[in-house]
Amino acid sequence: MEWFEALILGIVQGLTEYLPVSSSGHLAIGATLFGMNGEENLTFTVAVHVATVLSTCVILWKEIAWLFSDLFKFKWNDGTKYVVNILISMIPVAIVGFCFKDKVEEVFGSGLLVVGICLLVTASLLAFSYYAKPRQRESISPIHAFVIGIAQAVAVLPGLSRSGSTIATGLLLGNKKEKLAQFSFLMVIPPILGEALLDVKDMAEVGVSNAMAGLSPVALIVGFLAAFVSGCLACKWMIDIVKRGKLIWFAVYCTVVGIAAIVMNYCL
Repeated sequence: MEWFEALILGIVQGLTEYLPVSSSGHLAIGATLFGMNGEENLTFTVAVHVATVLSTCVILWKEIAWLFSDLFKFKWNDGTKYVVNILISMIPVAIVGFCFKDKVEEVFGSGLLVVGICLLVTASLLAFSYYAKPRQRESISPIHAFVIGIAQAVAVLPGLSRSGSTIATGLLLGNKKEKLAQFSFLMVIPPILGEALLDVKDMAEVGVSNAMAGLSPVALIVGFLAAFVSGCLACKWMIDIVKRGKLIWFAVYCTVVGIAAIVMNYCL
């Protein structure tokens, strides 16, 4: 992988991790266009995912500091309730990660047809949440946190947006837009780190030299920095977009890219 390819893919990852258009789907499309092999793609994916987690921590550092502050008071307060909701939301994706990881990886290697179909599903979900007008709720309940967690677990499929699925599900449940984007981005930190640790284990099994085959340190660093900077911008931007309720344009975008991915699957 050349450094400019890493730059493009890093920017794509940083933007699409938070924008409801599927980072995994876009990386799969990019990997196909650039001809990346499996191990090279895995190493790069781990790096850019860690970069986007760091960007979340930078943008939402006040909220994260508040959560830890309340948590270590060892009292049942607002911060503790929030952390419990995040832990509840992790249950479905943890089950998928530990029990169905191999099956999910098979889907990732099945070509762009699945990516295109899942992007169309993302578009439908975003459009439906845009036009639905459920009764607004003041806070996210544990039950809603679990349902949103199920949406996150299903979104491990390439092309099904993690942020789009969780935010759209929360909107359909009637949760307030102002709090939903923040919860969606905070709840994704533990699963992404867990996924990265599992991928690091896989990299260790194939060996560092094999995992880095075709991927120079310069390209890895460029991709990491690109994902971090673009992730910071996208995280802040997406919070404002959700507050304004302008998700319908992402539905249009996912429809176009989804159709393009399906066409590419049969033409490339």
